[in-house]
Amino acid sequence: MPVYIRKHPLEIPPPSEKDWIKDDEEDFFLQDPDRAFDALPQPVRMVKKLVMLVFENAMEIIERREALQEAQKRKVQATKCFPTAEFQVTGRASCLAASGKYVFVGLSMGLAVFQVSDCKQVCAWDTAKTEICVIRASALGNEHHALLAVDELGFVWLFCFHKDSFLFIKNLNEVEDISKRSTCVEVVLSQGGDYAGLLLQGSTEAWLEIYRLPKDSWLKERENSPGSAVGLAFRDRKSSQGSTESLLSASKTDIRTGLPVLLMKVKPPKPITAVPAGISVHWDGSHNLCLYLLSRSFKEKVDVDPKPEVVWPCAAPIACSAVSSCCRYLALACEDAAITIWDQHLGYPLTVTALLDEHVIRSMHFLRSAGAASDLSRPQAPYPGTDPAYPVVQLLVLCTDGSLYLVKAPRAGKSSITCLAARPEDPKLAISTVAPILAFPSTTLVFSWDGTVSLMDTATSHIVCYFNTPPSHAVACPWQPVFTMDPADQCLILRGDKQQADVLAQSTASHSSIFFFDFNSYLLKDSFPKEPDLPDKPLQDLPWMERCNIFFHDWQQSLQGLGEQMPECWSRLQAHAAAMDKKREREKERKRSVPYVS
Repeated sequence: MPVYIRKHPLEIPPPSEKDWIKDDEEDFFLQDPDRAFDALPQPVRMVKKLVMLVFENAMEIIERREALQEAQKRKVQATKCFPTAEFQVTGRASCLAASGKYVFVGLSMGLAVFQVSDCKQVCAWDTAKTEICVIRASALGNEHHALLAVDELGFVWLFCFHKDSFLFIKNLNEVEDISKRSTCVEVVLSQGGDYAGLLLQGSTEAWLEIYRLPKDSWLKERENSPGSAVGLAFRDRKSSQGSTESLLSASKTDIRTGLPVLLMKVKPPKPITAVPAGISVHWDGSHNLCLYLLSRSFKEKVDVDPKPEVVWPCAAPIACSAVSSCCRYLALACEDAAITIWDQHLGYPLTVTALLDEHVIRSMHFLRSAGAASDLSRPQAPYPGTDPAYPVVQLLVLCTDGSLYLVKAPRAGKSSITCLAARPEDPKLAISTVAPILAFPSTTLVFSWDGTVSLMDTATSHIVCYFNTPPSHAVACPWQPVFTMDPADQCLILRGDKQQADVLAQSTASHSSIFFFDFNSYLLKDSFPKEPDLPDKPLQDLPWMERCNIFFHDWQQSLQGLGEQMPECWSRLQAHAAAMDKKREREKERKRSVPYVS
């Protein structure tokens, strides 16, 4: 059998130049740094990269959570405050108002009045069988209270309440022709019950009506006839089946009570082309803030188109406004997030600033200092606009995205903006409503969408305490909570609903729970630093010489603040003028260089 035998032995050939790695291949190999140290095949290298990426992301999350836990440990642990009192109301409570020692509750079938001391029901008014959506109350003196109630149809009911009876005065927007009916959008009652303001809306227009309430006549009439037939009629409504018409006719015939006087009717102003104490009005989409004085002589014919005494133009449409408790400071926020705080006594702006990141401002609230809180202990509160000038004016600004800011405007120096709460990643943690508290300086109530109610110290942006309802209940309508404060700002009155799985059953519950949170029971004042008190005497109690000295002192302080800002403003103006000159010169040169074509 033939056998094939190789003549030459098998040898390994020596390396040659053609087997070397070329320059372009070497560059391609080094484009991936991991391949210089890792000889694993491509699928395995990709898996390794993904694993390392997941591991790095996990470590970042762990480190972030550890930092958050450490920050929470360093913070002062907030106190959990539970209700100090509770009472039940029949029907769904849609609004609350406190005046004196009474709490007025708007129900789905009328009104109810409770005493703050023992939470017992004093009386109820369910004659009209209508749902009350808005309540405004103010003490008139001698245990008399003025009450404005708006029902679901937009009608405004004016009452005078005394001890255990309602006295119906008038339906302020009632008309004989149903086609001319107007609905009430907002209602305001002045402190002391001297004036009432109604924002009415018709089919094609909206306007504002200001009424002067004859409270002296009401007090005198009730003193002369303490056992009035009207009060008995409303109290006996529980046992009798009299009609609404009979009771209202009794109020008109049996009692010679003074009726409210329509002082003025303000309509949206026409566009102003030239010449630009009371009320300030701004309409949606308008650039102007209009001021109307109420101290005008009474006329037989109501001025349906009064001209504003002062018009303040703004660069952009006004989004919202706010007035301080002393009526001295006015804040305007425009749709471009620009904020201006005006000193109405001196007639110049304290600060003009703006929020960044194109925020949309929802509401603004002035914070009150320790000096304003001390006024509650005085037998006679100062008149509006007579408080001394505060060294720093503080303004809370709530945006539509749930972020909260604090604007500080010192009388001398630059203003500052502090973010108290940023926009949360979870929408349920966003802030829905804020309400400053007079009892504690530089504090505010914060309501969140998840039903959390807390007390925030704006000086440190820390939460001092939480106001928790019992586990069986939750805050009603956290996006628009039903709450009020007592006249001394010492007690929070909050509506809570029993937790139910069915949202529809919760909204149509037959009972509502009202919870009281008495601030004096929690010893919260020790958590806040003491601030220096302002002078005890308000301005109207000082001699004219001292009042003039205070005015000139404030004016001098304002000039010092403006003097510090003047060099910076002047340098900006000079730089802007120089830039305009250069631009003008460039335009001239460009025109000279263009050839003339005949």
